[in-house]
Amino acid sequence: MLVKVLVGLVVAVLLVITLAYVFQRRLIYLPTGGPVPSADRVLPGARDVRLTTSDGLTLGAWFAPAVGRDLGYTVLVANGNGGNRTHRAELAAALRAEGFDVLLFDYRGYGGNPGDPTEEGLALDARAAYTYLVDDLRIRQDKLIYFGDSLGGAVLSELAVERPPAALLLRSPFTELADTAAEHYPFLPVRLLLKDRFPVVEHVRRIRVPTAVVYGTVDSVVPSTQSRAVADAVAGPVTRVEVRGADHNDPVLLAGSRVVGAVVSLVS
Repeated sequence: MLVKVLVGLVVAVLLVITLAYVFQRRLIYLPTGGPVPSADRVLPGARDVRLTTSDGLTLGAWFAPAVGRDLGYTVLVANGNGGNRTHRAELAAALRAEGFDVLLFDYRGYGGNPGDPTEEGLALDARAAYTYLVDDLRIRQDKLIYFGDSLGGAVLSELAVERPPAALLLRSPFTELADTAAEHYPFLPVRLLLKDRFPVVEHVRRIRVPTAVVYGTVDSVVPSTQSRAVADAVAGPVTRVEVRGADHNDPVLLAGSRVVGAVVSLVS
């Protein structure tokens, strides 16, 4: 009887581990599909644009010019792991009001885009957004600000190593994906199972542009200790913006004055 119980437990554990491995990307990437409304319906004066990735995908995006004064900088926003670009419209509106042009784009598999999200794929998507701004719109690299929202911080920290911007903002970044996964699934050998790594700390150790790290003190998704560790690892000048009592998806961290103010301070 004991042997049967032990065998049953082993089989159950192996089944859970197998399912976690096979379906891991469905747990990591939580897209909201399309269709996405036209840009000017959500952000008056914005326009729909198309990005072309190096592996042949066409991605939807919105380009929203500054409203009123123009500071001469463009903010490239990389989303977190959930939703689509409509969920960053409030952030874009706040940044436009401060004088920034803004590009919002959706990763592959998000917002009606073709493809399936992976670490490698999201890196290609971010490069396509950069290429559109620099090659198509002729925006100088030193007039770009990268805004990485949670998972987007991992995507843009990699891009910042390859193509340094004027400045970088990381909102609620994790140290690497496995560290956050281990917090949520402590019963799984996540470091052995994960296909996608997103090693943020490795990237920021090579980043020397002015960087702001914004995070909440009661983040239930990415522990604030990880965001602090990212800030500590940045090679260049870094500003820490700690929002006391804020959780990961609280409005104050999505488009609040502390977040928008941190972007303004990077170029002031």
